[in-house]
Amino acid sequence: MQAAIEQFRENLSYVKNLATIHQAFAAGNTTPTLDLSDILRAEIILAVSALDKFIHDLVRMGMLEILSGPRSPTPAYRRFPFSMEAVIFTRSNPTEEELLNYFGEEIRNRQEWQSFQYPDKIADAIRLVSQIDLWKEVANQLGTTDAKTVKEQLKMFVDRRNKIAHEADNIPTPTLLGGRWPIDPALANEAVEFIEKLAEAIYNVVI
Repeated sequence: MQAAIEQFRENLSYVKNLATIHQAFAAGNTTPTLDLSDILRAEIILAVSALDKFIHDLVRMGMLEILSGPRSPTPAYRRFPFSMEAVIFTRSNPTEEELLNYFGEEIRNRQEWQSFQYPDKIADAIRLVSQIDLWKEVANQLGTTDAKTVKEQLKMFVDRRNKIAHEADNIPTPTLLGGRWPIDPALANEAVEFIEKLAEAIYNVVI
């Protein structure tokens, strides 16, 4: 499961590069009409995307650990639907490596259409590999007992990500000419830092 958090850290490093790029361009911007704000919007989109992928990777690797023995199965894991093709494959006497590779792809294919971004969806995914009270434990990791606030903060950033990705970050108005929601480096940095701490906390409580 360590590979999941390492991949997340690498993906987030790309996001942080965008912050550096924005800072450099903003410092040297001699064209007042040049709008650099979409670099900040990209930070939020890619940070949430990195979290989504992290949860996918963490859960898939955890499920494979259950399959190979080091980890105990959870009730949600026992209910996970596999195809009859997978059943047929297990009867072909595969090696352990072949079995893990096959089921890794089976899990990936069955979850790839799901988004693990909102708190409830993340908690549902984690139940496949752990029975912990996720948000209570994550809140403790973040130095608070207020799990509700942690979830609300995540939801706020995911909602903003969706406005950017699906609504061009436009402010809804009757005339459709309301401009875009404001954004600044402080907001983008807050989102990236929160998601970074959140993913590290999730990893720590799940492993």
